[in-house]
Amino acid sequence: MAKNIITGSIVVYHNSKEDIKKVIDSFLGYENDSILFVIDNSLNNSLSDLCKQPRVKYIYNNANLGFGAAHNIAFKEAYKLNSSYHILLNPDVYFDPLIIKDLVIKADSDSSIGLIMPKIIYPNGLTQYLCKLIPTPIDLLLRRFITNNALKIKLENRYELRFFSYKEEMEIPVISGCFMIIRSSVLQKLNGFDERFFMYLEDVDLCRRVGEISKVVYFPKVSVVHNYEKGSYKSTKLLMYHIKSAIKYFNKWGWIFDNERKVINNRILKKLNYKK
Repeated sequence: MAKNIITGSIVVYHNSKEDIKKVIDSFLGYENDSILFVIDNSLNNSLSDLCKQPRVKYIYNNANLGFGAAHNIAFKEAYKLNSSYHILLNPDVYFDPLIIKDLVIKADSDSSIGLIMPKIIYPNGLTQYLCKLIPTPIDLLLRRFITNNALKIKLENRYELRFFSYKEEMEIPVISGCFMIIRSSVLQKLNGFDERFFMYLEDVDLCRRVGEISKVVYFPKVSVVHNYEKGSYKSTKLLMYHIKSAIKYFNKWGWIFDNERKVINNRILKKLNYKK
């Protein structure tokens, strides 16, 4: 069997050099021929100092193109290398490089898997609830502003599948873009991210499109540490980006009338034995 070529990409925007170094070191620890693309949307190229290694390809945009558009630049470069799998990385993750091997072995074992995510944890080891249903307007818009704590907990329990143990491997409708491995052939069919999403929801949209042609899988046997900040809960500017992306998402897929969403969500809730 031919050896898999692994590529990856990080989109950065004035992130801390310490964080960027950790994720670069994590990725480069895997294989001597894996290639990482660092796509820089910053207003200056000061982060280029971290990208002098031969297996790191630094691309400076001199403009903030957005998350999806910047990753798409890396995807096009990965195609030229005949990459088998491409890893999307947030600049605030780090991990044991050997987990990549386990994830690739899992994906290789089932050709129907198009996208796979490991367990995502906080630095203190607690689980992040990043396996989700396909969102409804209530999940993305109203939940953010609900003040009734009991109702909010109930909604989160369902939408983020918190009732699920997060210890079992499962086909999931939506996983997080903070760390995902996508089969390059699937990525090429989909033509990467939908660049209409500047920031937020581009990973949800990608998962949904992947799910139409292959499996989206959660694989908790290995884990990645993620310094999850929930920026839109702290910044009005980021909140507005989030709302704008949500509007674009529902304009694309449907607000109230989205029968495909209903079918997929009901199927996963039944499979996981959800009790209201």
